[in-house]
Amino acid sequence: MNFLKSFFLLLVLCCSANSLIAQETKSDKLVQFTGIIQNADSSSVVVPFVSIKNISYKNQFFASNHQGYFSFVARELDTIEFSAIGYRTTQVVIPKSEDSRYTGIIEMKASVTNLPAVVVLPWASVEEFNLAFLALEVADDNYLLAKRNLSHESLMALARETPRSANEIQNYNAVSSHMNMTNRNINQRYANPLLNPFAWAKFINQLSGSKNKK
Repeated sequence: MNFLKSFFLLLVLCCSANSLIAQETKSDKLVQFTGIIQNADSSSVVVPFVSIKNISYKNQFFASNHQGYFSFVARELDTIEFSAIGYRTTQVVIPKSEDSRYTGIIEMKASVTNLPAVVVLPWASVEEFNLAFLALEVADDNYLLAKRNLSHESLMALARETPRSANEIQNYNAVSSHMNMTNRNINQRYANPLLNPFAWAKFINQLSGSKNKK
């Protein structure tokens, strides 16, 4: 009987001690938690739109803005978790302070994940690849392949579909301009009687004929 009394008394003392410790460690003081979240490797790079969760109080959710700035009300000794895509999850405990405000700079470490190489194929399955491979038409040799690519029909189709390059357009304009200038000079040469040898010959014959008549 005495043993049971001693056991119950010890149990009550342990429960009382735990409640006292919990009351001492738990704080109901509200704190305005404000800060900026930045990259741990570069202080000039902020981490925008970070998810913020108060683990110690009902998993309350907050978020930083596009400049990494955040501000919300929490309690002292609350554990705050910061998470973002491409960064490692970071936890911060709000310390005790005499002031009702706490400002901090949260640094998040970038998380680098190496993904395996992926080969993208135009076939959805091996069966489709086999069908496409069997239906593939392959030339007998390189000569037939070159002959088909250099045929008149192939070249005309390429000429219709392929746009002209800048060099080709420039060369065409230069040749056209040169031909126009040449034709203009030729036409002017024959249009001017002073430059026409046949006109000079006719004029000399006329002068000779007039002298003979005299």
